Amino acid sequence: MNLNYKSYWRKSGLKGKWGNIFLERLLKYNPKNVLEIGVFCGVTARNTCDFLNKINGKNFNYIGVDLFGRDKSEVKDEIEPTFLKDQKFSNPLKNIYYNYILKENLNSIKSVSKFLIKYKDNIKLIAGDTNKVLKEIDLQNIDFTFLDGGHSYHTVINDLTILYESMKGKNKVILCDDYGKESYIPEVEKAINDFTKQNNLKLNLIENRFAEIIT
Repeated sequence: MNLNYKSYWRKSGLKGKWGNIFLERLLKYNPKNVLEIGVFCGVTARNTCDFLNKINGKNFNYIGVDLFGRDKSEVKDEIEPTFLKDQKFSNPLKNIYYNYILKENLNSIKSVSKFLIKYKDNIKLIAGDTNKVLKEIDLQNIDFTFLDGGHSYHTVINDLTILYESMKGKNKVILCDDYGKESYIPEVEKAINDFTKQNNLKLNLIENRFAEIIT
């Protein structure tokens, strides 16, 4: 199967080869129900839905959780991407198009919903801090989670704990970004290491960037 992660001329955290490596993990596990924590501008969400649609037709579900430009996390040591503060692109044409013509915040739930309109019957977008809203989501049928939301130690531990409570012993996949040296955030690495050690879980390092946990 030809894997091609598309940028869709939006901002994405998975640039270059990293998007295709992410799609390779989807191909390996072939999930039908995917949760993404940290939707950002929706590019990985769109690629995920494109992939799931190609494999499963309309028989798939995607849930995306993000602050979507609303209230900031109450966690004091949370790390916020600079892009979300000023929406400045390195490409001047994107600056003109999104900031002056469309006047659109790419991280807003309105923008992401419009971007994913093709899959409106298969998706659910939830705006909120995972420290509050994740425990309210029905996670029983989730096969695959991409964890790239809050990057503080507290938030990563919170998210992993809630996910594991629903997925324990079910051979589900949690793929965590920003773990290895290719995209390293110390708080994320420490939280994942502490969590997997505490719960006696095996951790696979994927391409020196992603931490893959099988529940």
